[in-house]
Amino acid sequence: MSAPNRFDELQHRVADLAPVFREPLDSPYEISNDLFAALRHVLHDVGGQPDIPIEYQEKEEEPWEMSTYVTCECLGWRGVWNSEERRRAENDLGATLYFGLPYYARWVTVAAKTLVAKGLITPDELSAKLDEVRARREARA
Repeated sequence: MSAPNRFDELQHRVADLAPVFREPLDSPYEISNDLFAALRHVLHDVGGQPDIPIEYQEKEEEPWEMSTYVTCECLGWRGVWNSEERRRAENDLGATLYFGLPYYARWVTVAAKTLVAKGLITPDELSAKLDEVRARREARA
């Protein structure tokens, strides 16, 4: 079996794996306080959570950040996703990636994952484009 076919097979085998057990609710109106608190807590909503003080600094966006913003907006205009899908996909990255990646790096990561998940590009096409961009950057350096 060729490498792309093995990758596709593996991707389909793990696509439905879930990190936690989900228990269907009988009624959306009767849930425990613990479940309510868990449903309210999402990664991007960090208000009230402990953190260290940080000095606010003005920062101009780098060209790749603006390109990412424009690309993601175009994906929305073209109907690939909406802002809520993007935010949900960011939350689904998990805490390690969510807090470990810069703001626009999360955007570009979920854009790539969404395009592959919706079948708009293949993993091989994404990999080839990444190699192309990497080669262009190295040629300029």
